[in-house]
Amino acid sequence: MKSDSQLQRDVLDELEWEPSIDQADIGVAVTDGVVTLSGFVKSYPQKIAAEKATRRVTGVRAIAEEIKVRFASDPKTADHEIAKRILDMFAWNVSIPDDKIAVKVEHGWVTLSGTVDWYYQSDEARKVAGKVNGVVGVSNLIELRKLPTSGDVKERIVAAIKRNADLDAASVTVFTDGGKVTLGGKVRAWNERQIAERAAWAAPGVTTVDDNIIVV
Repeated sequence: MKSDSQLQRDVLDELEWEPSIDQADIGVAVTDGVVTLSGFVKSYPQKIAAEKATRRVTGVRAIAEEIKVRFASDPKTADHEIAKRILDMFAWNVSIPDDKIAVKVEHGWVTLSGTVDWYYQSDEARKVAGKVNGVVGVSNLIELRKLPTSGDVKERIVAAIKRNADLDAASVTVFTDGGKVTLGGKVRAWNERQIAERAAWAAPGVTTVDDNIIVV
């Protein structure tokens, strides 16, 4: 199974290889096999072509298509205005610790940096920045402060399973390597697999979840 970083590279390469697409202003982010396309293209056919090219890449589980069509005649937004709007939106969003995130904008491309405690804070910041008018792409360089441990992740999974399902938590195995968590074992239903995966994402410092749990 491909890692999210490898899948992101493959999607970027496929977009660059497709001659009908000007991929310069297209951003690609991958979370657990789900690809988010953002940014701008110059025509609707390019928007459709980008989605089709992404679907051709092996390992893509789903696509969140947020590309906008921006014509040459459309008004442009200055970088400092984009940065101000992003900071304002961060300040209003309770899920984003705006005092821990730095924003840089260059020719419409946003770079986020800083350190946060939870993965969802980094992901929410990326999503919010990508929705601001004038943004052509987002590079998310936000780091997570704490690395997860197998015991911490396992404990959260066990607690989640006890709250949501009648399942022997011992049947789920957990392995951590830095910010990457690999889940294994067997469960009886698909929703139990999802419960374990969500619990793994909830652990501090988790950047990637590789879910190899089998439903029997």
